[in-house]
Amino acid sequence: MLLDKLMKKLDEKKERIIEIRRYLHEHPELSFQEEETARYITNFYNEVPVDSVETNFGGERGIVVTIKGAKPGKTIAIRADFDALPIKEETGLPFASKNEGVMHACGHDGHTAYMLVLAETLAECKDQLKGTIKVIHQPAEEAPPGGAIGMINAGVLDGVDAILGIHVMSNMKTGHIYYRSGNTQTGRSYFKLVVQGRGGHGSSPHLANDAIIAASSFVMNLQTIVSRRVNPFDTASVTIGNFDGKGTFNVIKDAVTIEGGVRTMSPESRYIIETEVRAFTEGLEKSFGVTCSLDYNNDYPVLNNHPAVTEHVRQALKQASIPEVEAVLETPPLPPSEDFAYYLEKVPGCFFYIGAMPESGEAYPHHHPKFDINEKSLIISAKAMAAVVASYYGGSEI
Repeated sequence: MLLDKLMKKLDEKKERIIEIRRYLHEHPELSFQEEETARYITNFYNEVPVDSVETNFGGERGIVVTIKGAKPGKTIAIRADFDALPIKEETGLPFASKNEGVMHACGHDGHTAYMLVLAETLAECKDQLKGTIKVIHQPAEEAPPGGAIGMINAGVLDGVDAILGIHVMSNMKTGHIYYRSGNTQTGRSYFKLVVQGRGGHGSSPHLANDAIIAASSFVMNLQTIVSRRVNPFDTASVTIGNFDGKGTFNVIKDAVTIEGGVRTMSPESRYIIETEVRAFTEGLEKSFGVTCSLDYNNDYPVLNNHPAVTEHVRQALKQASIPEVEAVLETPPLPPSEDFAYYLEKVPGCFFYIGAMPESGEAYPHHHPKFDINEKSLIISAKAMAAVVASYYGGSEI
């Protein structure tokens, strides 16, 4: 049986997955700069019996590996990302980052490690596959516009029937797998507003036009959007992350730059918030006599898991009875955004989650300098994805 064979082989390679993860953790690279990581991934496949390895896919170091089964069937894509973050690591791990100021603080090293070994194992069993597997190694998930768009535009999803992805989660219990159907992770938007007033001496405010006063009004009014314009049963947040108003105590500020982020769980709320931000900007000019320059960008969309594929994933995980898995549970909606959402706009698929809470129970959030994962989550990730992939080659329908 295909699944039994995959599980046995993965058990034999458990320590190798950890070794790969630790190597990648020591050598992180930022989004759109992952030259050595892409080379490492490509070289891994030199001795693996895959059918093709396409490099620089989409023009940003993406790698697509094709594994063709012995008989025709569905084409399933499985994706792992491999970029890191501009964070100085503070974990104290013996395999901590050797690249100063760059860290795998989101688990993408683990994603790549499990996927490499899983792909190798699937290739070794391709005589039992009825269909084709596309393994997508994607760069630049962390930085908009994200690496998924380039790969999609280059045709990575051509002929794909369904796409699957996994994220390890440090705040979820190790041994648990989580899924959700429908809208699961928020869409994201970014805006930058420059408020131009007229500077002057602090003793003569009537001769100036204080940009800080105008910008402060904008920030306060912004907080009414979610409370008064968005449906209270929807999920949305507006955050001001940068207010560049630093100056001297007796100088009236000439200009202020504001940067903010928006998270929404529906296209409707995304539209409402953008409309209101633009309206407040116009009102600021009229009310305070300032000049405003607004740059507003919608990037990662809402991540929407296809109901039928998600149910397929749930059943496959339940039926696999993976020894390391204690429970398969539904997760509530998750606030962070994820560029896997772009794939799900094009083909049916499911993005699900593997608990990776450290054994100490002290779980630092993703993107934290002390972020770490329980490495037991790596074999669980490999086996979970293997179980779902195998289920598609056992006669099940999407």
